[in-house]
Amino acid sequence: MRIVTAEEMYAIDRYTIEHIGISEESLMENAGQAVAKVLLHKLSHHHRIAVIAGIGNNGGDGFVVARVLKSFGYITDLWLIPPKEKLKGAAKQALTIYERSGYEVNHYVGNEERFHQQLCCYDVIIDAMLGIGVKGPLRSPYKEIIEMINKLETPSVYAIDIPSGIPADGGAVDTAIQADVTITIQSPKLSAYLYPTADFYGEVITVDIGIPPIAIDKRAAYRKCWTENDVVKTLPRRPRFSHKGTFGKGMVIGGSRNMSGAITMTAKAALRSGAGLLTMAIPDDISSVAATHVPEVMYYPCPSENGHFRGEIDLSNFDLDAVAIGPGMGRTAGTKQIVKTVLEQEIPVVLDADALYFWKDYESLVQHRTAVTVLTPHPGEMARMLDISVNEVENNRFGIAKRFATEYGVYLVLKGPYTIITTPEGEQFVNTTGNPALAKGGSGDVLTGMIVAFLMQHQHVHEAICNAIYVHGKAADELVQSNHSPLDVLASDVIDAIPKTLYDLYQKKHS
Repeated sequence: MRIVTAEEMYAIDRYTIEHIGISEESLMENAGQAVAKVLLHKLSHHHRIAVIAGIGNNGGDGFVVARVLKSFGYITDLWLIPPKEKLKGAAKQALTIYERSGYEVNHYVGNEERFHQQLCCYDVIIDAMLGIGVKGPLRSPYKEIIEMINKLETPSVYAIDIPSGIPADGGAVDTAIQADVTITIQSPKLSAYLYPTADFYGEVITVDIGIPPIAIDKRAAYRKCWTENDVVKTLPRRPRFSHKGTFGKGMVIGGSRNMSGAITMTAKAALRSGAGLLTMAIPDDISSVAATHVPEVMYYPCPSENGHFRGEIDLSNFDLDAVAIGPGMGRTAGTKQIVKTVLEQEIPVVLDADALYFWKDYESLVQHRTAVTVLTPHPGEMARMLDISVNEVENNRFGIAKRFATEYGVYLVLKGPYTIITTPEGEQFVNTTGNPALAKGGSGDVLTGMIVAFLMQHQHVHEAICNAIYVHGKAADELVQSNHSPLDVLASDVIDAIPKTLYDLYQKKHS
């Protein structure tokens, strides 16, 4: 499922109409029929429904939806907000078909008081007022109407394509529909995965309207939701005659006197995610403590100073397939030196947490690596690495992630709700699992272990990273859907939930 900007969606429509030959009227009819099909399964015949429409294509989709609902016997009122004379093109034709089908239009202009009185009597409101072209503050009467709808407690609100008032590409929100469900057309828009706009969408359901994939390939950058189907399709199979070396010899490097738990969680998560052989490199100061927590790993105690890495590590005696470094290391000169030493090895490396703190000291080293490099910053770390504010990162997550990944030739995991994975070629994948239970110390350490384990088992790097992130979020989802609340979940609980999550996915793979 591809994700598009407003400009790309317009270009996709033009290509479909001008080059493929599907008319704008056909696309609008397809869109309305597809949205109505979802609504027919969700709504009841005893619901009183209002379709509130504007004059653009979003309104045209609403006209089709209203016609279909009425033809199936649903109690539906169509309210047209602007004067009818402003309608043009496919939307005008859609309203003409609606009226010729014997159905009545309720006009807002001249009937404002009746509209206000009836609004609170509806069980369902379908928002077809404003589409993806919204920019800046809303004008009257849309602003007032949206504010009225948002204050109502009774009706369920369904938005067509995008909640009215939301900028399609994300950004600040002045006034916008707070939807319970958004039925988005053909491709989700960027704002469905960005803060604060994503909070207005509610549940997102995407409907196909028959636009051939070539139109999207020709006119949109590669952004894709990573779904359960993708995970099931790409999870590696284990050959019957495999052995522990088949699934990678990995190393996790981290920990310090005050943060010994971080690297042990990374190691446990890697083992639970299928790593064949794992070595945990830690300061010798904490080796006796750490060794009691993860008996399944091999240990490499490194010289320490004041409970932290002193800066020396020798990897020449290790035949490694991948390394993860950073959790719990601390921001010391020793950490910086260890990271540089690791980056000089031509093996896949995952940089996380404190390993990202000294980014400017080894960014040129990363840029010239030929081996795979994976960076996993949260927005605060990304902001520090780029010398910009967190708000600047959050307001342009897709753009910043793409520029960074392509400039440095890395796989960038920009964490957060809807984590974005970007390849060195600029392809982007959006994770849709996870919940606020992961907003807790240690969650990132767990993810790092899962990524390094999956890197050693998957054929393609982006599939390994996307699958690790999906399973990480899915494990947290399973916890809050069973016997946990979003408040009480620990990072170690997520590790414990990995086996069940993987079991369910493999059952689907083999079914």
